[in-house]
Amino acid sequence: MKPVPLSKIFDIKYGNQFDLNKMEFDVDGINFVSRTSQNLGIVAKVTRYKDVDPYSAGKITVTLGGTYLLSAFVQLEDFYTAQNIKILTPLRPMNEAEKIYYCIAIGRNRFRYSSHGREANVTLDRLLVPERMPDSWSNFDIQKFDISRRAECQVETQLNQTEWKYFELTRLFTISASKDKLIDELTEGGTTPYITSSDSNNGVTSFVKELPTNLANTITANRGGSVGYFYYQPMPYQATPVDVRILTPKFDMNAYTGLFLKTILQKESYRYNYSRKMGSDRLAQFRIKLPAKDGMPNWDFMERYIKSLPYSCNIA
Repeated sequence: MKPVPLSKIFDIKYGNQFDLNKMEFDVDGINFVSRTSQNLGIVAKVTRYKDVDPYSAGKITVTLGGTYLLSAFVQLEDFYTAQNIKILTPLRPMNEAEKIYYCIAIGRNRFRYSSHGREANVTLDRLLVPERMPDSWSNFDIQKFDISRRAECQVETQLNQTEWKYFELTRLFTISASKDKLIDELTEGGTTPYITSSDSNNGVTSFVKELPTNLANTITANRGGSVGYFYYQPMPYQATPVDVRILTPKFDMNAYTGLFLKTILQKESYRYNYSRKMGSDRLAQFRIKLPAKDGMPNWDFMERYIKSLPYSCNIA
């Protein structure tokens, strides 16, 4: 199939270029899309800004800078954007499956760019992509991936409704390094998740045919690579021995408390980088602040909080 410039398929314009710190937050407001590779790029909800109309749902946003260039997403609700983001509007009728196809095609060109180096501001419009979506995508049923927004628990839970207390990480978890083989020594194409120090997809970068060696219901921590990312692992897995540490709970952890803890732990990631790795010794020095009751972590509260969030009905 003949590749064509992206501008032959989309009308491409810069977004609002708003600064989030100048916006007013509103949990029921308008989506604010920034230069992140997660959550469709949405980092907050804000109130309407003066007389500026938000962009309409169905358009594609593409990041031009930041740590994960060319993160492209179909926006499902009206939105504003931060700086260094372009908005793509199809020049011809296009369904959601085709829009997602082009998001993937755009992202596949990420290797051509670098943050604070060769960014995509000037060249995005000229990026070569397939002129049409392949026929094999025509049967792609996006509705199969429709995820309910429903909360598992309809009772609203606020984080300020409980006491908080610091706890030593070693009091809660046993910290260990993976003893698995490198991916080159394993057989890809199986069903066992292989965890590395990635910043996305829950750390899973492959599936191998070998049996899992690490238990489900643990948390993995990125020592190197994308330093400071933590992931709750719901399935047994194998993990790289190089840059992943494994936190095995000393308490009865479930998916809800695991996700709560993963989020709290990742708040500490700003302390680490590629030259200051987050190894076992530094993890052993962690103190994290958690909801508490009678001097102990309040696991019931943490579980109720996660269950009160949108989409939580999909966790179990």
